[in-house]
Amino acid sequence: MKTNKFILLFMCILSISTITNAQTTNSAQSTEHKIVIQLNTADTLAWNATMGNIKNLQKIWPANLNVEVVVHGLALNLLVASKTPMAKDISELAKTGVSFTACENSMRKYHILKADLVIEATTVPSGVAEVVIKQEAGWSYLKAGVN
Repeated sequence: MKTNKFILLFMCILSISTITNAQTTNSAQSTEHKIVIQLNTADTLAWNATMGNIKNLQKIWPANLNVEVVVHGLALNLLVASKTPMAKDISELAKTGVSFTACENSMRKYHILKADLVIEATTVPSGVAEVVIKQEAGWSYLKAGVN
């Protein structure tokens, strides 16, 4: 009799655990994930890693994912049409809704015009301010880089 009660209790706990896990997974799938990625390095390995990270996020959350890559400082060449080795990746990711944003402060510093950027890029007055604004609006923050 005690063995039957133990088996029944074990089965109840296992069922509750399975239901809770399924609910958590479903919740993560239906939640809108908003991620701002700060990229300010000239290191093309970091650029490649950033593109890979975005693609991996898209595999996990194929829907309900909003990503903005804020590019400033030495990373600006990522978005300069004549200098970027990542034009194809930028174009493909932009088609899926990923935003690529260039810092106008950095553009002035490096004498880059809006016409010099890949067509998918938009601009903001300040890259660091854009990151702060997104965080204040509840976006998750990722700092791009390779260690």
